[in-house]
Amino acid sequence: MLAIYKKELRAYFNSIIGWLFLAFFLAFVGIYVYLYNFVSGYAYIGYALSSVSLIFALLVPMVTMRIMAEEKRQKTDQLLLTSPVPIWKIVCGKYLSLVTLIGMAMLLVSVYPILFTRFGVVNFAMSYTAILGFFLVGCAYLAIGLFISSLTESQAFAAVMTFIVVLITCLADGIANMIPPTAKAAWITYSVIWALAAVWMWRAMKNATVALVVFAIGELALSLVYLLKGVVLEGTVEKVLGCLSVLTVYDATVSGVLQLRMPVYYLSIAFVFCFLTYQNIRKRRYS
Repeated sequence: MLAIYKKELRAYFNSIIGWLFLAFFLAFVGIYVYLYNFVSGYAYIGYALSSVSLIFALLVPMVTMRIMAEEKRQKTDQLLLTSPVPIWKIVCGKYLSLVTLIGMAMLLVSVYPILFTRFGVVNFAMSYTAILGFFLVGCAYLAIGLFISSLTESQAFAAVMTFIVVLITCLADGIANMIPPTAKAAWITYSVIWALAAVWMWRAMKNATVALVVFAIGELALSLVYLLKGVVLEGTVEKVLGCLSVLTVYDATVSGVLQLRMPVYYLSIAFVFCFLTYQNIRKRRYS
């Protein structure tokens, strides 16, 4: 595991990807800290971090798109699959390299509350809780990106799908407020989602027939529900998007509601998607 961890971390800093990640991350955070804290006079960094959370939609695909997909494309994953290294060590080594990357950025961000003391009183407990929460949000998104990268050998496809998934979870609450709570709106929304799922299945399985059949069956069932009992679909989109909103727990923490469920929630997401990555690699090893 240590060898894989070092290899991946070295690969980021031997190329421009790692440096670009740190540069863009610190630049975006720095702009919002300047506007919220130095210009507006807030002594709390949580507001700036909450406002810049969309940065994950741009930066997570940048660092996760190649971590599994590139090895599949170059067939170097066969070396890992046939090696005596346990699969969980492969996944942990790759994931921890990603966590280290964002950890480096957050260590630099952690200096900001200390700088704020020159201009007023700073609540360090709330500030560093917000920083920890932002770090955990990043860890959850990196696990999602790792899983998506393990599903395909195309870096571009992995990047696009990761961007879409992260963007939806970041904007879920806002999107829910924009979609009418009608059965027709729910039917159209679910049809689009099901079509994207079919495309994903086609890319993962390399079987257009299976993906088309699954899409047709799902769309037929959804249409029947809409036509026969459309009232069931009313308001469901808002509820589903509410469940998909990864940032809801973090926003509550930023608002001053310190909850134990925050680390549990984000670490659980990270664990689930790392486990799914493990299962995906395990299936390929024994198939």
